[in-house]
Amino acid sequence: MPPNSGGQPSFVTVSQTLQITDLSVPGYERVVRGKDPQSGLHAIIAVHDTTLGPALGGLRMWPYASEDEALFDVKRLSRGMTFKSAVAQTGLGGGKAVILGDPKKIKSEALYLAMGRLVDALGGKYITAEDVNTSVQDLEVIRRATRYVTGLERKDGGSGNPSPYTAYGVFLGLKAALGQVFGNDSPKGRTVNIQGIGAVGSALARRLVEAGAVVRAADKNQERLQQLAKEIGFQPIDEAAVLSAPCDVFAPCALGAVLHDQSIPALQCKIVAGAANNLLLEPRHGKVLADRGILYAPDYVINAGGIINVSVEFHPGGYDEKVSLAKIERIPQALVELWTIAKQERIPPSDAADRLAERIVADARGKKKAASCGPGNQGKPGGCGCG
Repeated sequence: MPPNSGGQPSFVTVSQTLQITDLSVPGYERVVRGKDPQSGLHAIIAVHDTTLGPALGGLRMWPYASEDEALFDVKRLSRGMTFKSAVAQTGLGGGKAVILGDPKKIKSEALYLAMGRLVDALGGKYITAEDVNTSVQDLEVIRRATRYVTGLERKDGGSGNPSPYTAYGVFLGLKAALGQVFGNDSPKGRTVNIQGIGAVGSALARRLVEAGAVVRAADKNQERLQQLAKEIGFQPIDEAAVLSAPCDVFAPCALGAVLHDQSIPALQCKIVAGAANNLLLEPRHGKVLADRGILYAPDYVINAGGIINVSVEFHPGGYDEKVSLAKIERIPQALVELWTIAKQERIPPSDAADRLAERIVADARGKKKAASCGPGNQGKPGGCGCG
């Protein structure tokens, strides 16, 4: 459970109409659906793995076309969080939550209170945080129904909005990729196409422009795009063209699954390095990228800045930004190590990252099993049974 130096929340009575249903999903510790007719909540929480610690992952709100689409997304995101936390050595497991619906239409205090109650029902197995279309202010509402929330405002003892820290890590990782490909990690004069100019994408664009890069960006929200273009100094580009337009770096910072059989052949870049999760539609697409000679920065390695920052809330003594920044600044080193392994073993960087994450989780699982099989436990009722 995260420290609560901002004081215990005053829990409120929320809707008693919340319906919680367990969904059977092989390979996941627990997946639940929550529906609350009173507030209109329709949500799914997926806990992938808690071997390394409680499952921490953001809460996303999105107008999914169906529950199946939402379940597909939350499963991928949850698994990605396990791998992200493992490689970043946060001491946490992987989970994720999604709310089905258009944030412009369904957001309400009652809905987030009901979501808080759903989170609380898992008893700390899942801890929620900010993500797409869920703000720190929304989390403050959730906190009134559960203590299992991170990323709250600094005044409440939290680490604040994780987006700037995610962007910082991506910026550093992007520079490392430039160094690998061009022998010089300076963004000056390099063209970067950013897909998605939300909280993370805009922060990344700002850093790149300040570093002298030629930044072009696209977003569904044209009004916001034009406003930020004037404010930051990047060039707006059509959403349909951002992926295929010539550039040095393609930086996807919106939703995932944008790299697939149709999109990869259209890329005209040397590097893919962005903040979005689950960029590869299927694991095999990592090899498709490599076969095209495009260097890929595995998403859950380069975009780990946010989860690293939030994880520092769990440190003894509470959150310390200096500790967080020091950890985030190791992201380039982690990427270089993965690229080196990939080259030596002749595998895509995405496969190298997956193998590393899987090994970290498996080693921890093995140590837990060995500990449970220690002297005095073998053969006992409820013991490990490995005697």
